[in-house]
Amino acid sequence: MPVEAPQWTDFLSCPICTQTFDETIRKPISLGCGHTVCKMCLNKLHRKACPFDQTTINTDIELLPVNSALLQLVGAQVPEQQPITLCKAKKCVEELALYLKPLSSARGVGLNSTTQSVLSRPMQRKLVTLVHCQLVEEEGRIHAMRAARSLGERTVTEFILQHQNPQQLSSNLWAAVRARGCQFLGPAMQEEALKLVLLALEDGSALSRKVLVLFVVQRLEPRFPQASKTSIGHVVQLLYRASCFKVTKRDEDSSLMQLKEEFRTYEALRREHDSQIVQIVMEAGLRIAPDQWSSLLYGDQSHKSHMQSIIDKLQTPASFAQSVQELTIALQRTGDPANLNRLRPHLELLANIDPSPDAPSPTWEQLENGLVAVRTVVHGLVDYIQNHSKKGADQQQPPQHSKYKTYMCRDMKQRGGCPRGASCTFAHSQEKLEKFRKMNKRLVPRRPLSASLGQLSLHLLLHLHQHCLPHSIKRNFWMKN
Repeated sequence: MPVEAPQWTDFLSCPICTQTFDETIRKPISLGCGHTVCKMCLNKLHRKACPFDQTTINTDIELLPVNSALLQLVGAQVPEQQPITLCKAKKCVEELALYLKPLSSARGVGLNSTTQSVLSRPMQRKLVTLVHCQLVEEEGRIHAMRAARSLGERTVTEFILQHQNPQQLSSNLWAAVRARGCQFLGPAMQEEALKLVLLALEDGSALSRKVLVLFVVQRLEPRFPQASKTSIGHVVQLLYRASCFKVTKRDEDSSLMQLKEEFRTYEALRREHDSQIVQIVMEAGLRIAPDQWSSLLYGDQSHKSHMQSIIDKLQTPASFAQSVQELTIALQRTGDPANLNRLRPHLELLANIDPSPDAPSPTWEQLENGLVAVRTVVHGLVDYIQNHSKKGADQQQPPQHSKYKTYMCRDMKQRGGCPRGASCTFAHSQEKLEKFRKMNKRLVPRRPLSASLGQLSLHLLLHLHQHCLPHSIKRNFWMKN
């Protein structure tokens, strides 16, 4: 019976015995399916198959190479002897794995809340997937190529996020949603509106759009006086665009809308609703991180995984090439001061990798080219964040100007969520507002009273000299002073 798969953050320990990998008895051995187990636990298996997905292990366990990328992260001695065909490819993976080093500062611990990496959490997750790939077997090489492509695609998204103006992001986002005849009313109000739509239609009832909108508005008005037929009609339109309704047309009368069976629970309806908003925004060329989506649609940070799964599901084989094109346009708009256009050939090579599970096994040359390309673009991203990105500098050194977080965020007040997330320069709660206002009072330097009076006297004398005194007195004044 398959064992439950481990959390991706526990990448430095064996998922079976939960002990940290080492270079002696608990050497990390990656299987063709992408799971990694220590050699001791691997030798104890009753059948020669992965304990997580039951994939057959076709190579003798003694011939499977040790995962040197993981060994270097736990501070162990990395074996020097490697097959010549594997040498360059493994070197690329080992170099990329070093970006996980801050996360492994406490030996045997995966991802810490106290540690920081220059890479975002989605980048770290995809990098961990690549590090776990085993390159000896064909299946492992196929997994490695797909992981390299996925990491490259996420790198493009990170570049686009770096080039977006966070101050204009919110207005551009809602403009894109309104352009489709839809609307988001804020986390709390939108949730209530969706629950009322579900209440009206969950039993299979078929209502006209007008009747449905009136029902929702009447139930919503006591708590949300700003609810109107127009705004609720735009919410219903959003669900209609998401194909949540089965529409029955009637001659000389309004069409009837019936909620499809698969959307008659709040979780299913909400997921389709969220997917539609994300799709509209992506079609408009905007990229928003999962934590920003969580803050925007739910007013909290606890739905990041939910939003990440929606973003991943909306990705298609053509999405990568489209993102590269969008990045090129963004670079042309900014003048590309960091010369990121040099990465385009590498990104195009990664975009051309076949992501399907039935893809043929790559040749050694194709594998090397793919891993070199992903190493180059990830290096380019890190260099950009550290040396050119204003956002990266802001994260490392929080703003110290006098008005930082001393006013409430307008998006948070009006919509209950902010697309800028933690990078927003305005306060997201009354507690934060009061905290930074107190800090601001301590930071503002106070001038001595004597200096203030002295400066006032000087201004008064200059004013009298320019506007009130006769020319002869002016001349005597400057001669004496």
